[in-house]
Amino acid sequence: MNLISGGVCAAQGYTASGVHCGIRKNRTKRDLALIYSEVPAACAAVYTQNKVKGAPLAVTRDHLTDGRAQAVICNSGNANTCNANGTEIAEGTCALLADALHISPSDVVVASTGVIGEQMDLGPFRNGIPELARTLSREGNSFAAEGIMTTDTVRKEVAVEFELGGKTCRLGGMAKGSGMIHPNLATMLVFLTTDAAVSADMLQKALSRDVQETFNMTSVDGDTSTNDMVVLMANGLAGNQEILEDGEDFAIFMKALNTVTVQLCRLIAGDGEGATKLLECIVKGARDHETAKTVSKSVICSSLTKAAMFGADANWGRVLCAIGYSGAEVDVNAIDVSFRSRAGEIEVCRMGSGVPFSEEKAREILLEKEIDILVTLHEGDGEATAWGCDLTYDYVKINGDYRT
Repeated sequence: MNLISGGVCAAQGYTASGVHCGIRKNRTKRDLALIYSEVPAACAAVYTQNKVKGAPLAVTRDHLTDGRAQAVICNSGNANTCNANGTEIAEGTCALLADALHISPSDVVVASTGVIGEQMDLGPFRNGIPELARTLSREGNSFAAEGIMTTDTVRKEVAVEFELGGKTCRLGGMAKGSGMIHPNLATMLVFLTTDAAVSADMLQKALSRDVQETFNMTSVDGDTSTNDMVVLMANGLAGNQEILEDGEDFAIFMKALNTVTVQLCRLIAGDGEGATKLLECIVKGARDHETAKTVSKSVICSSLTKAAMFGADANWGRVLCAIGYSGAEVDVNAIDVSFRSRAGEIEVCRMGSGVPFSEEKAREILLEKEIDILVTLHEGDGEATAWGCDLTYDYVKINGDYRT
């Protein structure tokens, strides 16, 4: 399993592009992205559980009833959510793209991200889609990754190469996510492509399993977006025997998928709105896996813990507090906590009580950009990891005038 470059264009048969079409006022920012497979692909998706959903989600869900897709189009700057004409805009976008690419509108996945409740029309899409289609290329992955960014400060792209039945396969992805990150059975916007041959049913199985351990374990601010969606396409051009059931090949594919999604989780959490640090909470020794997940997610969601990490304050009591209200069944007198970064590791709590430690050394560790919060529960073999970020002054600044 090797990390490679190329993002969504790493796999055979995929091209991508990104342009400015006029949705965003800043003409230097791309606001429309396209991923295209030269052949129809099996496709699976998961969606936000927020009851308020963007119109593109309903349109995409309808288009994927046959488990097939050939193109993904996504705009930034306007979420197309809570708009009276939202479905009309989403369906119209698909029709315009289908005409430009000479494919069926039902083979188009459509997504949007940006401000909720802002009026929208098809004008920018009419202007931008011809150029979007014309500039498709194998090198267009980074332009597409830019086109889906909102408050993101960096592109988020990952790809891996692996083997199935003697055939070299690739799987790549791109994501956007900086704020409103607290998924519930889905995630922020993530688009994944592979040239492996996998049936639509097995793609759905793989994706639904994976998000439980990756994107659902990621939180920036506790807000579940209205437009969260993960899409996974498989066009089969690698030539492996199609994966139709559980087995060794499916396990290898799951590992490849997980390698990409874990890296995207880290990129998303580390680029949280206003964030200066990536937090990774690793829980071991839980009575079971679900307990470990509950504990790790509670810690990285704790506003007080996040604020302490921003201030490089080794306030381990906030970690225990988050564990205590998590709802998990734990022995509070058997909890160990340590903080770790490339500057070292320091134990701050043993068996539920504080231990003497150097505040100076702890601060040195917590001043790093990536911090591990290590929790051991001493009750079993359950393990889990969750990803988050620190809580800074800039988060409030960004969201205090996000719309205006």
